[in-house]
Amino acid sequence: MNMDFNLLMNDMVMQARGEMETSGYEQLTTPEEVDAALSRPGTTLVMINSVCGCAGGIARPAAANAIHYDKRPDHLVTVFAGQDKLATQQARNIFGEEHLPSSPSFVLLKDGQTVAEIGRHEIEGHAPTSVITHLQGLFEEHCEEV
Repeated sequence: MNMDFNLLMNDMVMQARGEMETSGYEQLTTPEEVDAALSRPGTTLVMINSVCGCAGGIARPAAANAIHYDKRPDHLVTVFAGQDKLATQQARNIFGEEHLPSSPSFVLLKDGQTVAEIGRHEIEGHAPTSVITHLQGLFEEHCEEV
């Protein structure tokens, strides 16, 4: 059996993107889209997406389910590390010098300023419910009731 690696990866990337879009996250694929989205007033949750099976398979379900909460961000966006490299780099520049680049991960911004992060080390090896609880704790602290 001969399998084309690029075809397999493209399928994985399309599925990972689709999961986020279906969950209501806006795909940011260019630095200009990142600048516009992350400068909006209010709270913005950025999910740095990844095809990493172990952590990505936890982060995407957590991202999809955490938003079913009384308090949640005004905006939901995602950049795809390793795929939309310039967009991801621009987002990381905006997150600030304290930001430790990792993927997948989450960054919560309020009025364009980073207020909280969940890095890969807080996702990988954890149950999705643990990540959901962590996200919802950040929503409770920084977001308004919908």
